[in-house]
Amino acid sequence: MSVLRLLSSAARRAPSTFAQQRRGYAEVADKISLSLVLPHQAIFTSKDVVQVNVAAATGDMGILANHVPSIEALRPGMIEVIESGNASKKWFASGGFATVHPGNKLTINVIEAAPLESFSSEAVRANLQEALKVAAGNGSEEDKMEARIEADVYEALQHALGSK
Repeated sequence: MSVLRLLSSAARRAPSTFAQQRRGYAEVADKISLSLVLPHQAIFTSKDVVQVNVAAATGDMGILANHVPSIEALRPGMIEVIESGNASKKWFASGGFATVHPGNKLTINVIEAAPLESFSSEAVRANLQEALKVAAGNGSEEDKMEARIEADVYEALQHALGSK
């Protein structure tokens, strides 16, 4: 039996209730319950979040209410929380995981994070140049790899500050 016939045969036998359980789009009144946490403390919790934008390893993504449950690895980048009334809060995170739970719950676990406004563009630019110099220098492979990772984080931070 061909795979196509097998799949179409299985589709005909699927219960009709399965076809009726489709996900809908987020309604304006739907909110996300968010917990943004570091290993040692919660830095933001709210039950009145409209949207969360994260720097996922697979690309930037926005999370609304009724999002499909998933776990996303986060790369260094900005986490933006949009609350009712379009108030926006932004943090820069070094990486972590975002877990979308059923029932409009979102948990973001990050290793380090700080409010975006606590960073200086000038300091980030200077530190990026220093990291790039070490990465291209004559140091040990370990020092050069650490500097490359540091440069990647500073580049992500510089990008986040540019979209502030």
